[in-house]
Amino acid sequence: MRFLSVRLIASLILAVALVSLLSSYYQVNGEKRNLRKDLERRAAVLSESFAGNVEAELEKQSVKDLQDIVERFSNREHLAGVAVLAQDHLQPIAQSSGLAERLEIPPATLAHAMTESHTQSRFIRLPNRESLHAYLLPLQQGNELVGALLIAQDASYIDAQVRRVWRETIVRVLVQVLFIVVITVLIIRRSIAGPVARAAQWMRALRTEGSAKTPAITDLGVLRPLAKEMTTFAESLIAARSAAEREAQLREAGESLWTAERLSVHVRNKLGSSRLFVVSNREPYSHVRQGKSIQVIVPASGLVTALQPILCACDGTWIAHGSGDADRETVDRHDRLAVPPEEPRYTLRRVWLTKQEEEGYYYGFANEGLWPLCHVAHTRPIFRAPDWGCYEAANQKFARAILEEMSGTDSPVLLVQDYHFALLPRLVKKERPDARIAIFWHIPWPSSETFGICPWQAELLSGMLGADLVGFHVQAHCTNFLDTVDRTLESRIDWEHFAVNRAGHRTVVKPFPISVEFPKAPVGPNDGDSPYLDRVALLRELGVEAQFLGIGVDRVDYTKGIIERFLAIERMLEKHPNYQGKFAFIQIGAPSRTHIKRYHDLLADVEAESDRINQRFQSGKWRPIVFLKRHYSHQEIARYYRAADLCLVTSLHDGMNLVAKEFVAARHDEQGVLLLSRFTGVAREFVDAVLVNPYDIERTADAIRYALEMTTEERRARMQRMRKLVKEQNIYRWAGNLIADLCSVRIDHAHDSNENRIGRAATQSS
Repeated sequence: MRFLSVRLIASLILAVALVSLLSSYYQVNGEKRNLRKDLERRAAVLSESFAGNVEAELEKQSVKDLQDIVERFSNREHLAGVAVLAQDHLQPIAQSSGLAERLEIPPATLAHAMTESHTQSRFIRLPNRESLHAYLLPLQQGNELVGALLIAQDASYIDAQVRRVWRETIVRVLVQVLFIVVITVLIIRRSIAGPVARAAQWMRALRTEGSAKTPAITDLGVLRPLAKEMTTFAESLIAARSAAEREAQLREAGESLWTAERLSVHVRNKLGSSRLFVVSNREPYSHVRQGKSIQVIVPASGLVTALQPILCACDGTWIAHGSGDADRETVDRHDRLAVPPEEPRYTLRRVWLTKQEEEGYYYGFANEGLWPLCHVAHTRPIFRAPDWGCYEAANQKFARAILEEMSGTDSPVLLVQDYHFALLPRLVKKERPDARIAIFWHIPWPSSETFGICPWQAELLSGMLGADLVGFHVQAHCTNFLDTVDRTLESRIDWEHFAVNRAGHRTVVKPFPISVEFPKAPVGPNDGDSPYLDRVALLRELGVEAQFLGIGVDRVDYTKGIIERFLAIERMLEKHPNYQGKFAFIQIGAPSRTHIKRYHDLLADVEAESDRINQRFQSGKWRPIVFLKRHYSHQEIARYYRAADLCLVTSLHDGMNLVAKEFVAARHDEQGVLLLSRFTGVAREFVDAVLVNPYDIERTADAIRYALEMTTEERRARMQRMRKLVKEQNIYRWAGNLIADLCSVRIDHAHDSNENRIGRAATQSS
């Protein structure tokens, strides 16, 4: 630090000295030029006033009178002398006494002025270092040159003035240097030495305290720009320390829980030298323009939580639709971007879709066709030939991007996510038979009769069977899928091993129940506080008074049973009026796909139903339903989870439903009751939830009352068992099992035709 301070001070002194000297140099030169111009002007004025008298005496040829005039004019300030020169030999006719000893007459530098017949001015440095200014004015009578007038002025005062300026400059520089040294020392001690000492103390605390919480960073002054990097470093260090401690505790307890670190090691061991590629419609990071700046948005997604550690561990690539309005401005010429932004570990490859393609592929075929078809939510699926064409085109566009990214990679591993890319496995497998491909279908798979409604069911099934592994949430969906394949395509079903053999390729079908990250218990000074204490502040913010609180968190979708949920709450308040004025239900409803008419109308219906029930029962500051119509982050929602007495999940049909698992994971106090639709995939795991049929309004209303009156001991026992399940079967185990099963698949190259090999080689070379 001391060496740094000395170097900083020396650099500042040198910079100030150079600037001051350069400035003084230009100032001195300017002063010198001004003084010389003033001297030349005085010489010109003097010579003009003197010339008339001299010319008259020259005409008279009176040498004595010329000498008198010269002597009389010689007594002027800074005037060294005056001489009148003859025209023919340029010798002095009359001159000031003593001038000849000081100056050669005429000066050699001015001799040609007579021949050119115009004035000349020169500054002359004498041998004794004396400085003189000589001014020669030709004298004329009519047009005839009769002589010359020489004015010699002492210019030594100019040199004296220049020396004085330089002396003042040097003194000023010395004073400035002294002032800078003092100020710099004070600044360094206050603004640099202090923050460095505080930063060192902060890092020492980080190293020695062993806290699971990042120590607060005090004011770092000029080092403030480093605060973010230091915080990121601290969080990484604490996360690594926490992971190591957690692994040690698990080994001590003989447990085998999955963590992000364990998943990373597991994936590296399974993949070996290969690389992982993930494709999904939604991207893990999007860039949006906010005013004049570009912001990074991380969508709330369990998929990102699960797959990001894997991609970071193996330098993988995530291929996704670039949907942000500033996405194109942040990628390179290959449409790639290194992520995460704060610590790049893997590649995001963005694929661009036209507005027409997005409308047909995503909003049309995927969400107006496949989504209602698979959820069997009594909403008629709509299948249009143009939408199918866009769906095919989008899958082909993504396939080309995947093959470009796979180029040069031996035995790549590809995870295809969800119903948007049913055709993708076959398109990629055709060109890269050495690739291991899995597709995970996140929504339910209906019965074969229901799926048969789709006019392109054969093409969808054929595309999915290009994968080596097809995953669903529950076994029932696997069974429905195999039954659909059996009834639709020519193939051999291996029911014993749940696999499909078709055209020389084997596809395994297995359930992989997706889950959530199980958070660590909060550590802080208020750990022992009851979550009910936060409820008062929460309700105060919403302007509602209530004693009991329920929570529902959903996208506003017709599969989520939100209106059925409201009707059950209304019926409970009718049957048990003692809860009027006491029980409030908060529904967080994130608007979704609102430019699809069915979703737009549903949002209006949900709001209307909420308003109707509130108008019926509302009293004072209490109202039974609080509908919050916007997107909330995980952190914001967790606060509602922890404060609620119960959580209502009333999906009419759901592949899994992670809201139920998020609610359980958030309840560190082991309280709260989960009311869960039996038509969700998670209902097969959460036998300790209060299961309901959302179509049965009466019994759902009774279940709400039962949950509110459940004893503390029963709530705790149920929640403990569900939390144990989420902790053990977390999102990292889901990803680990999926990768492990995919990597164990035997790849048969026997069906790799010569045509396919040629096509693959052409793709790689391009």
